[in-house]
Amino acid sequence: MRKIKTFIRRVASGSFKRFFRNLNLVHKESGRNRIILFFDMVISMFRYGIGYLDYMTFGFAFIKKDKRRTFMTMDDNIQMCRRMNQKEASDVFENKLIFSKTFTEYLGREYADLNEGFEEFEKFCKGKSNFFAKQPVSFGGLGVKKVTLDGKDLKVVYDDLLENKMFLCEETITQHEDMSKLCDRSVNTIRVCTVVSDSGKAHLIYALLRIGSGKTDVDNVTSGGMYTLLSKDGEFTHPAFCDKTVSYYTEHPHNNFPFIGFKVPYFKEAIELCKKAALVEKRIRYVGWDIAITPNGPVLVEGNSLPGYDMPQNHIFHDDGCGIKSVFEKAIND
Repeated sequence: MRKIKTFIRRVASGSFKRFFRNLNLVHKESGRNRIILFFDMVISMFRYGIGYLDYMTFGFAFIKKDKRRTFMTMDDNIQMCRRMNQKEASDVFENKLIFSKTFTEYLGREYADLNEGFEEFEKFCKGKSNFFAKQPVSFGGLGVKKVTLDGKDLKVVYDDLLENKMFLCEETITQHEDMSKLCDRSVNTIRVCTVVSDSGKAHLIYALLRIGSGKTDVDNVTSGGMYTLLSKDGEFTHPAFCDKTVSYYTEHPHNNFPFIGFKVPYFKEAIELCKKAALVEKRIRYVGWDIAITPNGPVLVEGNSLPGYDMPQNHIFHDDGCGIKSVFEKAIND
């Protein structure tokens, strides 16, 4: 019954236009017959509880059926969050103001809460030419704005931010020069996923590198950015994927910087920072951390208590054709 309900939900929430768009993309990539792919996609939606987007991302057209059960699905991810993360603590990660106050030690930058009044905002702005303002509850790079002061009336700026509910102001992060080579318009962050085991030990599940498109000030995939799975040493070993263009890149499409072989500076320190942060809020044990690399080391940007499951399972990153479900199981039971 659970499989039937999941299948019906997938069909009801889907788009036939996007389904056939994905079908054609998979056909083009794999060379397999469209009719065979159609039935395989529908059967996979029922048997494995995946959507047609997952079918394409996971590369099921290339993967034998015995390996398909190794993949984390959307339902698996939701169940993992329900098991590992207590609902009453969700505001710690969903509200950026609460997050900043909880993890101040790991932020590595100044921030201001506009609810504390204009005088605090004025102190925060002293000596700064720009900063980032954020709505406390926002996702995917939305509700974020770069504010340039340039002699502007601070009271006018303050009132405008209040009106737009951008209550959190953060010092602009200066990223490491090597990270700027990837894309100098945005801070290119690492998404580090950790799980705290039943015995209380923090484990690394995966680390993704996100790269801005060069057209916006953020690196989020929803804003046209790219991503790749990093090796255990923080190295760029596979092409980056962009959801917007549905394409893989071995170099940045705008600045032509070569990706393969690039190593993230301070990668080991970034992983250690996340493992320490993972033990701060013990009610939330499954987290996706966003880390920026500065000239002096890694700093915490934000955390997500509903981490993504699909990006680290993009088939281009896994030469063995397996998903990451076993990585979760091993970490939790340690």
